Amino acid sequence: MERELKLMKGNEAMAEAAIRAGVDGYFGYPITPQSEIMEYLMKTDSFSRSGMVTLQAESEIAAINMVYGGAGCGKKVMTSSSSPGISLKQEGISYMAGAELPCLIVNVARGGPGLGTIQPAQADYFQSVKGGGHGDYHLMVLAPASVQEMADFVELGFDLAFKYRNPVLVLSDGAIGQMMEKVYLNPQKPRSPETEPWATVGKGSRAKSNIITSVDLDPDSQERFNLKLVEKYDLIKQHEVRFEEYLCTDADYLFVAYGTSARICKKSVQIARSIGIKAGLLRPITLFPFPSAKINELAGRVKGILSVEMSAGQMVEDVALAVNGQKPVKHFGRMGGIVATPEEVVEKLKIFFTEQN
Repeated sequence: MERELKLMKGNEAMAEAAIRAGVDGYFGYPITPQSEIMEYLMKTDSFSRSGMVTLQAESEIAAINMVYGGAGCGKKVMTSSSSPGISLKQEGISYMAGAELPCLIVNVARGGPGLGTIQPAQADYFQSVKGGGHGDYHLMVLAPASVQEMADFVELGFDLAFKYRNPVLVLSDGAIGQMMEKVYLNPQKPRSPETEPWATVGKGSRAKSNIITSVDLDPDSQERFNLKLVEKYDLIKQHEVRFEEYLCTDADYLFVAYGTSARICKKSVQIARSIGIKAGLLRPITLFPFPSAKINELAGRVKGILSVEMSAGQMVEDVALAVNGQKPVKHFGRMGGIVATPEEVVEKLKIFFTEQN
């Protein structure tokens, strides 16, 4: 069956994709600018369509713990929120990473710190990539740059989550969540009747009970478990790096940007080239694992690199680590919900690099 073409908001496309992907349950709490995800699931009656449970919890903390329970039963469960709400979920997210439970978490980010603004921002990079909760853990982080990717990353996110038994975070922002674009949606999939061998669904004929927990009071045992997690994260770094290159082959200068900033930078590349500046764009699709090797390779061929973000500068630290001193790395960012224009980005490129030569 062919994919269906629709015109939808990013948030709505993600909700529709979740229904069609055979997701078992969604547990969330409203907050701007992501509330349409839960609203759409309720409005379209996800349960009668696919058997998907949609529940508004009493708080973000309750929602993430409901996700923990559903994931512990081996179900495809998800939640979504925006920046302050994701902050409230951090303890539960750390617990799920420590219990090696698969789930999908969506952050349609807004400006901060604190309650901040309801406008889009990218200041949750550190929280998402570095582990916003306690302990040595990582989420796999996908960064959509279109409504189509908002939809596509539902199935991809669950595939990765169950492959590695690890939470996956989709880090979007208020612009992509609220914008409308055409999107191709997959046909309806049935919910899977299969039971994961590790799930807590009753002992049955198994010799031993399945126990899911994130606590181990023996330090030697806890260290062994942490080393096991490190091995898993190293495996993810080897096999799951995703990125997009745009006119990088002959580029003298490189933009590195994700999400909405990457959309802006594609136009900036075109403007720069129209005035004789050979620019290119490397768009990380996975923020963890980060495309460090590709950025390091490109750094050997360009004169300078500009990290463009809707923040005071967070991803730029990972870009600089990847470049490893080969070439100068600069940052340009707008904050508080302001989105830079392509022309602003080009002007910063000229100020940082070309006008100095």
